[in-house]
Amino acid sequence: MIPGFADRRRFNDLSEQEILALAISSEEDDARIYRAYADKLRPEYPASAAVFDGMVVEESEHRRRLIDLHVARFGDVIPLIRREHVAGFYARRPVWLVENLGLERIRDEATRMERDAQRFYELAASHARDAATRKLLGDLAAAEAGHSDKAASLAVTHLDGDAKSTEESAAYRQFVLTWVQPGLAGLMDGSVSTLAPIFAVAFATQDTWTTFLVGLAASVGAGISMGFTEAASDDGKISGRGSPYKRGLAAGVMTTLGGLGHALPYLITDFWTATSVALIVVVVELWAIAWIQNKYMQTPWGRAIFQVVLGGALVFAAGALIGSG
Repeated sequence: MIPGFADRRRFNDLSEQEILALAISSEEDDARIYRAYADKLRPEYPASAAVFDGMVVEESEHRRRLIDLHVARFGDVIPLIRREHVAGFYARRPVWLVENLGLERIRDEATRMERDAQRFYELAASHARDAATRKLLGDLAAAEAGHSDKAASLAVTHLDGDAKSTEESAAYRQFVLTWVQPGLAGLMDGSVSTLAPIFAVAFATQDTWTTFLVGLAASVGAGISMGFTEAASDDGKISGRGSPYKRGLAAGVMTTLGGLGHALPYLITDFWTATSVALIVVVVELWAIAWIQNKYMQTPWGRAIFQVVLGGALVFAAGALIGSG
């Protein structure tokens, strides 16, 4: 038996009272999640926070109506039953796995939450044999569909064109500051700074395995250094650049990848074939850097290409000359 699954109840085995109790606990959980989203978004996205505040009110109202129905049919004692007690019941992702992924991700998660609940109740209603249970599940499915409609109307109320545009611009800027900027710095450092040691060793030894090992060491070492430097240089609270751990991860990973790009070809045993492939990879890396600068940093194409190509050519020339000498 799989631990934890043996103790779960099947939905078909639940009584109508337990189904109602399950709906009540689900409404409580969803209201808490929406409240957490609202608090997370309020400082930077007040209009979206207002949408989630409205959804909290809706969830609380549905919970109150469900409790009133339970009291009228079964009394004041509500059985303790939650999603995790029922096999196959839809799960909610922990808030901390979603709230740091950005505005659009949070909106998408809220939509998924409502649709999951609606689909589950509709499917359960279609399989229920008892007429009263079928009606109850159908009512719950309709309530979840109403939640989605209400969320859409709240978005229209609070997110007019200007507010949505402002929030989307702020979210895009935060994405650039937190991920693109440190990632670009890492890619430039890994792609350009490792050119000299890799090609110096390549031309000095013409040993592809030694060149690969030097390139691997230089890439991993530079990635670790860049990652720690980015994370330690700014906690993001004053500059608004976001989590230092995210920035450090972006810088470290991209630095490593930038160096490995032209180190991996030296796994090819023939020196000149490996060097030719490595040079092609360098051209691709430099083009990618120029493209990212143009797309996300608004750097004109001409300037971006000139800066990257000139810098890369100078570093490559230095490495090749040193290695040949």
